[in-house]
Amino acid sequence: MAGYVYIVTNHKRGTLYIGVTADLERRIYEHREGVTPGFTSKYGCTQLVWYEEHGSIGTAIQREKSLKRWYRQWKIELIEAMNPDWRDLYHELW
Repeated sequence: MAGYVYIVTNHKRGTLYIGVTADLERRIYEHREGVTPGFTSKYGCTQLVWYEEHGSIGTAIQREKSLKRWYRQWKIELIEAMNPDWRDLYHELW
């Protein structure tokens, strides 16, 4: 089963949340709708600004754990390498 690591934010260079899922489209929809109370609901992190697909959920989980240890600036550089304008990529998933 494939896995995805993703970053959502509330605005450009705003609060960042890193997550992992097997169903990226569904999970981002849940963030956007505030389905689950928690960090992303509290800080309004609804915009998908970066994601990465992995061949297995296990590999995706390892990558997520690694990224969570990165300095904030490194995360910003990762996002801007893929998405320099910080566009919301949600509608580009399909």
